[in-house]
Amino acid sequence: MFRLAHISDAHLGPLPDVTYRDLASKRMVGYVNWQRNRRRHHHDGVVDTIVADLKTHAPDHLAVTGDLVNLALDDEIELARAWLQTLGAPEAVSVVPGNHDAYVPGAFDKACRAWAPWMSGDSAKGAVDQHSFPYVRVRENVALIGVSTARATAPFMANGFFREGQASRLAKILDDTKKLDLFRVVMIHHPPVRGAVGQHKRLLGIGKFQKVISRHGAELVLHGHSHLPSLHWISGLEGPVPVVGVAAAGQSAGSERPAAQFNLIDIEGEPGKWNVKLTRRGLPGLAMPVTEIATIDLTASAPGGAMVRG
Repeated sequence: MFRLAHISDAHLGPLPDVTYRDLASKRMVGYVNWQRNRRRHHHDGVVDTIVADLKTHAPDHLAVTGDLVNLALDDEIELARAWLQTLGAPEAVSVVPGNHDAYVPGAFDKACRAWAPWMSGDSAKGAVDQHSFPYVRVRENVALIGVSTARATAPFMANGFFREGQASRLAKILDDTKKLDLFRVVMIHHPPVRGAVGQHKRLLGIGKFQKVISRHGAELVLHGHSHLPSLHWISGLEGPVPVVGVAAAGQSAGSERPAAQFNLIDIEGEPGKWNVKLTRRGLPGLAMPVTEIATIDLTASAPGGAMVRG
C-alpha cells in the first residue's frame, strides 16, 4: 500500500513587516484582507497541529497544492522554504504553487527558486521556472505529476491559468506513466471543475484540462484553492476520475469555511484493479484535537456510466 497525504492553503503567517513600497501594488488589497479577515482565521498553531497529526500516520509522500504564503513577500517566501524543510526531505514532499504564491509580477520566479527542491521532477536539470511544469516524480508504483496554474493577476482577481503548452506536456507525461502501469496523481492548485469557486477565482482552461484527462487518463486529481473538502468526478480515458479538494491547512474553527483538514489517500492494487480510500482528518471545532472527519472508498463510489464534464 502507498499512503499519500495531501494539504493545501496553509497561508503561513503572521505577515512580516511590510513597507509602503511593498504595498504599492496588488498587495495593498491583500494586506487589507489579511488585517480584516485572514489573520483572524489563519494561524500557525493550526497548521502545526494538522502537520503533527499527519506525521503520526506515516505517509509515504506528501502533496502540497499551493498557497503557502499570502502576499508573496520575499520574507514570506523564505519562511515558507523553512516550513517545507520541517515537512520532510524534498524527495518526500511535492509542491505546486498557488495564486498567492504568484501574487505580484516576479513573485512566482522567486518562489520557484526558493522551493525548487520540492517542485522538481526526477529528471530535472537546471532552474525551475514556468516551463518546468508539469513535473513528474515516481515513488513506488505512483506517479506524482505537478501542474502549475499560478500567475500574477489584477487586484480582486485570483484566477488560475492552464494553457496549451502545459496541456501538451501533461498529455505526454500521462501517456508515458500509463505505459509504466503507474497510478497517476495530478496535483493542481485551482479546482479543474466548473462552479467550484466564484468567477473571479476560477481556472481559465478547465475545458482544456478536462480534455487532456479524458483523452489520456489519470487515476486521481488533487487540488486546493476552494478551502473546501470537496469531491467531484470528471471523465477519464478508462472511467471517472476523482477530483479531491481539501480544507485550508491553516483555517481555524469559527469562520464560514471548514476548519483545517488534511487528506490521506491509501492506494493499493494494479492497473484496472486499483483500490483507493480517502480519509479526511481535521479539526471538528474549537480547541479540539484532530480527528477523523470522513472516510470514502473512491473505488466503490465512482459514478457509473459516461461522465458529463464538470
